[in-house]
This record gives sequence, C-alpha cells and structure tokens, in this order.
Amino acid sequence: MNIFVVNSGSSSIKYQLFRWPAEQPVCSGLVERIGSEQATIRHKVFDPQAPEGNPPTEQFHTLPLPDHEVGLREVVRLLTEQPGGVIQDPGEIAVVGHRVVHGGEVFAATALITEEVKAEIKRLFVLVPLHNPANYLGIEVAERLFIHAQQVAVFDTAFHQTMPEYAYRYALPTALYEEQRLRKYGFHGTSHQFVAAQAATYLSQPDARLITIHLGNGCSMAAVRGGRSLDTTMGFGPLGGLVMGTRSGDIDPSVLLHLQGQLGYSAEQVSTLLNKQSGMLGLAGSNDMRDIGQALAVGDARATLAYDLYCYRIRQYIGAYTATLNGLDAIVFTAGVGENDAMVRARVCQDMEFFGLQLDEVKNQERAPGLRDLSGPDSKVRILVIPTSEELEIARQCAQLLANE
Repeated sequence: MNIFVVNSGSSSIKYQLFRWPAEQPVCSGLVERIGSEQATIRHKVFDPQAPEGNPPTEQFHTLPLPDHEVGLREVVRLLTEQPGGVIQDPGEIAVVGHRVVHGGEVFAATALITEEVKAEIKRLFVLVPLHNPANYLGIEVAERLFIHAQQVAVFDTAFHQTMPEYAYRYALPTALYEEQRLRKYGFHGTSHQFVAAQAATYLSQPDARLITIHLGNGCSMAAVRGGRSLDTTMGFGPLGGLVMGTRSGDIDPSVLLHLQGQLGYSAEQVSTLLNKQSGMLGLAGSNDMRDIGQALAVGDARATLAYDLYCYRIRQYIGAYTATLNGLDAIVFTAGVGENDAMVRARVCQDMEFFGLQLDEVKNQERAPGLRDLSGPDSKVRILVIPTSEELEIARQCAQLLANE
C-alpha cells in the first residue's frame, strides 16, 4: 500500500512516500518558495537495497510555481517520471496523509477526511491562521490530484487531548471556555507521540514516565506516561512555554498590557513582536543555534544570556513535569537542536543530580544515527536522543486507521 504524506505550509510542501508496511520512505522532498518565479524542489529517492548510510539519489529544480496545485503537480511528475520515478501513475497512491496543525477539541484522533471534517478544519482557521489554511489547501489540491486515494488528517493537537482538565484549563471565567474554547491545546503532538513510543520500546516500559523535549525553531516539551500526554508547554497557540527561535515562550501578561496600553502597540504589532522578533533572535540577534553557538564560543554576552535563558527554561519544565509524573524514567531530546546541539544537552543536564540525571560527556559529543543513550553510568534517569519522524508517525496512524475501518 502506497501512503503519501503531505505537510503543506503557507509557501512550502514537505512530502514522503511510503510503500507500507516498510517504514523506510521510498522518496521524500521539499517544495519551497511557492508563489515565486524562483521556487525550488529538492527530491530524494532512497534505494532499499543500498547499504545503510548510502546517500539517496537527489534532484534539485528551480522553477516558477505560482500556487500549491502547480507545485504538487510538479511533485507528481517527479514521482512518476524517470529519472527518479517511483510509481507509474498517481492512481497507485492508496492513502494521502495530511498534517493538520489544529484539531481543536473535536479531533482526539486521526480522521478520514470528509466534507464535515474539512468544515471543522476551516472553522479552526481563526485559532491558527498561519497553519490550518495552508493545511486545508494541501487537502483540496491532493483531492484533485489523487482522486482514488483516501485522504486522512493527522492532527498535531490530538496527542494532547488526554491532558486532564486541570492541566488544560486556564483560570479565566468559565464562559470563555464554554463559549470560546479558550484552553491549552498543545502542539508538536505527532513528534512527541513518535519519540515517546520509541523511548518506551527502548526501555521495555510501556508505562514509562517520560519528558519529551522537541527543540527546533519551534520548541515544546511534554510530560508523557504510558503513551498519554499529561501536560505540554505550548498552550492555546504555539507561543507559550520554552524560548524558541523567534517566539518568546512564557511571558507575564502584564508585559502585553503595558505594550498596548502604555507604549501604543497594536494587537498586530504585539503578535509580530512575540512570534517573529523575540526568542533567540530577540536575545542574541539570530535564531540559528549554530550562529549563536559560535558567538558564545568567543564570549559574546548576548549569546551567553540567550543560551542560559534557553536552557534554564527547559530545566524549569523538567522539574515541573517530574512532579506531574511523580517520578521520571527518561528524558528525550529530539528535533534539529535537540538531536544535534551537544552544548544545549550538556547545559540542560548540568547540576540536575537531584532529578537523577547524569550525562556521559563523551557520548554526548559523538554523532551517530538513530536512538542514542547518553546516560552516565550512575544516571538514575535515562538521557536519550531520538530522531523524530513526523512523516513516519503520520503514515503509521494512517495505516492503523484504515486497518480498523
């Protein structure tokens, strides 16, 4: 069964094709700068017979792509034509799995896409105006191009629907929850679910108490027990919790009132400030951790503060979530920064002996594919690095949904 996974952004499309039940993708790609005369497509084809570590065959194209439909049609051409074609016809795609960022309270699980499901995704546009509209557009385009495939939605928020009410509610008037559904939803759920399952398998503990730490340009953490999310750092939107690449993370609401009431900021200006001008960019002048790391190495004061604040916030949540879980079996670092930045991992684990964390500094500096256990010999809590694969998790959930139909 061919499962085609699509992650449609406002000007991009990420994709992977799986020949299920094989979990190694047949091909993957990224379309960027849609709407531009200089859009790009990077298309990779993997040879399942090649020795492990062999690089994929890769194509790179620059071309005008006025919209998502033209972009996805170009992807279909790459999928079907030589060199690099992996199917004969779009009709060979049995399932198209779509990443949808927000499912609200309606979707606690993966769903077959119907007109009713699409209407609910549209209704949620107001909550994530940068994400759900792009996800919806990807669905509509895929429906036209893969007319024989079943379309499936996998929601980032669904994994966190197991949070207890006292964890997801805000101390606001009840009417704002009942009428407007103002509450914590959480995001990055597909990633947290994937690495939590990998960690539980590695530990041979189905009921493992885990803190999963997703550190990319967007950052979030989750407290997970027995495969269920009990709490997460992002809230009503993706701004809350950790310091991120360009997002502020947790901030006293009084600051926002001061910005608007005393400094004359509009709501749009506050949104731009918190989403695009804050975080590591605001603190250190860059949202690329590699650049900040280089500045840190030469003693740059702004970079030093940025790293300290970034790691301090993670450590705070490890403490909070250890209390939530009533103990801790493992912490899991994942995503671009979590998987690759040894300095962040070292600073997070520093002086955390009370929580049972002891990092092996030599292992922490080593680079290797797959799951890595960086725990020191006396560590009571496992310290793991697990590469995330949201596309594989989406494919798994699509296959499981259809198997249960």
